[in-house]
Amino acid sequence: MKNLRHYAAALLLLLPLGGNAQSASQAYTPTPENLQSRQEFADSRLGIFIHWGIYSLFAQGEWYLQNANLDYREYAKAAGAFYPIGFDADAWVKAIKDAGAGYVCFTSRHHDSFSMFHTKQSSYNIVDATPFKRDVLKELADACHSQGLRLHLYYSHLDWSRPEYPLGRTGRGTHRPTGQTDWPAYYKFMNAQLTELLTNYGPIGAIWFDGVWDHDSDPTPFDWQLDEQYALIHRLQPACLVGNNHHSAPYPGEDIQIFERDLPGENKAGLSGQAISKLPLETCETMNGMWGYKVADQNYKSVNTLVDLLVRAAGKGANLLLNIGPQPDGRLPEAALDRLKGIGQWMRTYGTTIRRTQAGDIPVQPWGATTRRGDTLFVHVTKVTDPAILLPLDVKVKSAVDFISREPVKFERCKAGIILDLTEVKPDPDYVIEMITK
Repeated sequence: MKNLRHYAAALLLLLPLGGNAQSASQAYTPTPENLQSRQEFADSRLGIFIHWGIYSLFAQGEWYLQNANLDYREYAKAAGAFYPIGFDADAWVKAIKDAGAGYVCFTSRHHDSFSMFHTKQSSYNIVDATPFKRDVLKELADACHSQGLRLHLYYSHLDWSRPEYPLGRTGRGTHRPTGQTDWPAYYKFMNAQLTELLTNYGPIGAIWFDGVWDHDSDPTPFDWQLDEQYALIHRLQPACLVGNNHHSAPYPGEDIQIFERDLPGENKAGLSGQAISKLPLETCETMNGMWGYKVADQNYKSVNTLVDLLVRAAGKGANLLLNIGPQPDGRLPEAALDRLKGIGQWMRTYGTTIRRTQAGDIPVQPWGATTRRGDTLFVHVTKVTDPAILLPLDVKVKSAVDFISREPVKFERCKAGIILDLTEVKPDPDYVIEMITK
């Protein structure tokens, strides 16, 4: 009955209200459950992103429909061959938990329009359109809930196949019918799917939106009517966080801020130049070069590189959402599993130095980063650039010890701060100094 009441209440928000309906988002006040969820999200520091869909059959990445300018009707025929016999939700969740991650974010519907869950809004989904006939999202949700892993859901705002979606700057070569644009119908479709996701799969930690950038070249701003959509999510599950990978400063009604392929404050990939907000932060990055499975891309980052990225994210007060593109048979690639194991080994030893911490007193440096919990400052050295490093700290240091051996670490105070002796330090992949300050 509770789900039915939620569903009935949600129907009031399914149709666009028209006009510039900013009042709902401006009036948004996070509930106590939402604030608690934000804290739990920030405490975890590591999440695993899963990009999986029928595009994995082509083994060319998740943008293959767009990049190859395929006819969307021919592309859709791949669903008839999608039978991921190797999919094991419990095995996925165990590998992710063993890596020390606190949550997993799964692509419920990507830009190609195919839904990886059983939806009543379209037959183009993994249960109705494939011979597999299994709701992989339901299995993943059950595994997450039974093993204590938070489940986040990626959801695409843009669509390269549905004719009612207003054409943006991508998907122009997929041969969609022209003259059938119907934004109210598409908006209703999205909100109906979001309602299913938030009523049929148990507690959802976050909805992770993507695709608003598809209309960033429009001559006049495109009204995505996000405020009503965000209100729908918060009404169905008040603790559910809303994030949007729009490459801009957070919009009203959002609970986390996302940075793509860069740490907050960096913009090497050209997608994360936005100002840093006070919301919980998350940076998403790939293990290799692609989000979805690409058979030719075996250029996986080393465990040391990934640990360094995780440490630097924590040093900026951000989570790392690290991506895996499962194979078409439903298994996680061996290279990805190997990285998860390596990260897990590090997390079992050093996880307490990044979980439930804040950004440290020292900005991220070439040698590493710092994190803080109360009076304890953790100095992470991932690369020795000098036999001694200067920490420009204006605090009293009571002690400094090797986090593992508990042996004292030599330090001295100077006018500029604290100098740490790194003569004997050999990061593998990290060396952590625990400093008690006051």
